[in-house]
Amino acid sequence: MTAASGASGRIDTAEAFQGAFAVSRETIERLRTYEALLRSWQKVINLVSPTTLDEIWHRHFVDSAQLLAFAPEGAKNWLDLGSGGGFPGLVLAILLAEKNSDARMTLVESDTRKAAFLGEVARKTGLAVEIRGERIEKSATQAKSQIKDVITARALAPLPKLLGLVQPFFSPQTVALFPKGRDAEAEVSEAERQFAFDYTLAPSLTDAQARIVIVRNLALRTEG
Repeated sequence: MTAASGASGRIDTAEAFQGAFAVSRETIERLRTYEALLRSWQKVINLVSPTTLDEIWHRHFVDSAQLLAFAPEGAKNWLDLGSGGGFPGLVLAILLAEKNSDARMTLVESDTRKAAFLGEVARKTGLAVEIRGERIEKSATQAKSQIKDVITARALAPLPKLLGLVQPFFSPQTVALFPKGRDAEAEVSEAERQFAFDYTLAPSLTDAQARIVIVRNLALRTEG
């Protein structure tokens, strides 16, 4: 990944995105299709904050795509929880279609209208993703037979609650990638009261004060 983002340090266009993430023209066209559908559906469904609609590439596509650099090479089984408008999971699925064709993304979104939007983007872009229109807790009951290499979630819950949601999906090789804001360190400290885990805080490309929390070896903390 290179910083082909212009003088402002932002990646606000398809051309800048292509340079920054070294993706093909086909991937860019898929993202353009995604953008057009998002703008259309946003008129009737609140998929993203209206104030960010004119910053789709930087605030949503780049913010999602940057997570790929922190995933284990060749990771095949991906899970995105609370997918909403598809960030980060659907953007990652588009990149993975080019970078790692063996990868499979599962998107969990309980809002039926948002799940329908995810399905429409997948159909129009030709993505092979699994979309589960159900609550995360329901998916968790089936988790033992679904080993995941990478788990992602954005703006779903504070880290202590988030770790509780993802714990059933964890195995020794699982890595979780969570974009967080300026309170990332405080959230980590709070989560450590309930959970034992290894973590790294990585800088974000989209916000100098934000961090990506990378979690491994997650377990419920036991007393004594």
